[in-house]
Amino acid sequence: MLQKPRIGVVGGGASAVSLLDALAEEPDLPAGTIMVFEASDHLWRGRPYRPDLDVVRVNAVPDDMSVRAGDSEHLYRWLANRERLVGAKASFTDPISGAQFIPRAVFGDYLEQSARTALLTLLRRGWEPELVRERVESAAHSVDGLVLRTARGATYEVDYAVLSVGAGSPADPYSLTGAEGFVKDPYPTVQELSHIDPAADVAVIGSGLTAVDVVLALTHLGHRGRIRLLSRRGVLPSVRQRRVQHVLRHFKPSRFRAMAARNETVTIADLAAIMDMELRDAGEHSSTIRRELDNVSTEAPVARLRRQLGEVDSPSIALRILQRAVPEAGPDVWPLLTELEKDRFLAGYDREFESLCCPMPPRSAAVLLSLIDSDQLSLVTGVHNVETTADGFMIETTHCDFRTGIVVSAVNGRQRKVSEEARSLVSSLVSAGLAEPHPHGGLRVERATSRLVVDSRPQPRLYALGDPAIGSIFFTVGMESLVDRAIDIVRSIRSDNAAWSQRATA
Repeated sequence: MLQKPRIGVVGGGASAVSLLDALAEEPDLPAGTIMVFEASDHLWRGRPYRPDLDVVRVNAVPDDMSVRAGDSEHLYRWLANRERLVGAKASFTDPISGAQFIPRAVFGDYLEQSARTALLTLLRRGWEPELVRERVESAAHSVDGLVLRTARGATYEVDYAVLSVGAGSPADPYSLTGAEGFVKDPYPTVQELSHIDPAADVAVIGSGLTAVDVVLALTHLGHRGRIRLLSRRGVLPSVRQRRVQHVLRHFKPSRFRAMAARNETVTIADLAAIMDMELRDAGEHSSTIRRELDNVSTEAPVARLRRQLGEVDSPSIALRILQRAVPEAGPDVWPLLTELEKDRFLAGYDREFESLCCPMPPRSAAVLLSLIDSDQLSLVTGVHNVETTADGFMIETTHCDFRTGIVVSAVNGRQRKVSEEARSLVSSLVSAGLAEPHPHGGLRVERATSRLVVDSRPQPRLYALGDPAIGSIFFTVGMESLVDRAIDIVRSIRSDNAAWSQRATA
């Protein structure tokens, strides 16, 4: 007889929703107990998907944001049902590309509803769901599995634990927390930015997607003062082009999974050759990609923004093929690279690929360009320090220094090796020999199953999903990657549970 598994999910954001949905869709795992641990007040939504302004949008189309494996229409159907219930049609269509980019808050609604639906399905199948509104502080071996201890000292016995804690609040590289006029976390923007004087000069640390959200939110709130985006290089997200259908033929997950099964490795040069085959089959040339990668560093940021906005309908689909291939195959490619090749990639291409493969909607780019042309928005490069002063902040750059009264952090939270919220838990796992830090961040994880790895040996009861696996599995943040990894975890638990049950009854 199969044992009834006890599963603990540490973290209640988008990763946990993906796992719950995968579990609800798995008929061959016997009903057991599923406990979700989340102490924050934004259950299921994670940090960026709380109720907020409609101008703050998800940067991917609904096809790529489904929580249901193999069902790219899942979110579209939910949006259609939402319109019928609300009684009014909401248009989230980008006027330049014709694609839909829904508000972050609406996607948060979708995550909430998907979690509730999955929990109801599990209840009907005999599962016993439990929501624990506490943070897990430590984990250790127990006689029958694992024991999770919360911040209040409560203990919970589980057979399997899935670490799905998010990146948490952004890092504070200049130690500004607590300073008057400093906004450490801009989400939700309607709450964190609405108090800013519309006439004030605002400096935003960062130039990525979060910085774009800050600019769009401030503009929507009627901000009239100057806005500066501060960064070392001034790299903006690329502009998403009009979508085309392309099925990967060479640079596809199945190819790299087969290579992993044969214990093969690849180099960056090997991957470039495979991508070249992919592009040539589509009538494209790899020089287009190389030129775009070079342009991230060599082309002036505003000129690059203007050019890319004009290429939304480009007849070349090379960049769109890359943007399809990296999220789909990236998690399977990364483990095939040697540590030396990984270091080489991160040192030479990481920021470039982030810009190209996490593009912003064209309308967002148009708003930014309009603000730049009106001199309200500017990019400040060469930033090396931000200090508090008696009357605000001093921004120090390689070109000049200037003062400002308001600083908003738009630093990517994933720049932390481990989030503040998970630090105690991760430390306990490492101390107990249940986890091993990855040099590129997060924990070492087995690609095929997402099990934690210590001394090259997978841990049978511990898994990582999303940000905790960031060093081991490249591109952990996209919903497609989360959903695929969630399926891997559920299948691994099913297989392990069946094997364990067979041994117990032998």
